Amino acid sequence: MASLGQQAAHWTIRGYQLTLSGVIGRQCRHLPSCSEYTDEAIQQHGFWAGGWMGVARICRCGPFGTSGLDLVPETLPERSGWYKPWTYGRWRGVNAPAITCEAVEPDGGSSP
Repeated sequence: MASLGQQAAHWTIRGYQLTLSGVIGRQCRHLPSCSEYTDEAIQQHGFWAGGWMGVARICRCGPFGTSGLDLVPETLPERSGWYKPWTYGRWRGVNAPAITCEAVEPDGGSSP
C-alpha cells in the first residue's frame, strides 16, 4: 500500500505529465522519461529515496548529461542512508541492464 506521500507525489507527477509536459515539450533524453522514472522510483523505494533518485535523474538529463535506457534500480545502493540522501541517486551514467553475448558452438558439421 502506497503512503500518503507516495500517492501525492504520483498525482503531482501525473498532473505535470498531463499539463506542463505537453506545453514544455517532451525533450527527455532517457527512456523512460524523467517523470516516469521519478514516479516509478518513488513507488518502488518510497518518497525519500525515490525522490532523491528522481532529482539525480533530472540533473543528468541536461544537454551535456547522459542519455539512453535508464531503468530504476531494483535495490537501493549499498551505502545509502536517509541521513545522506545524495547517495540514493546515480549522478553519472545510466542504470542500463547489462548486455551479454554468448558464443554459439557450431554443431560439429553434422547435418540434420
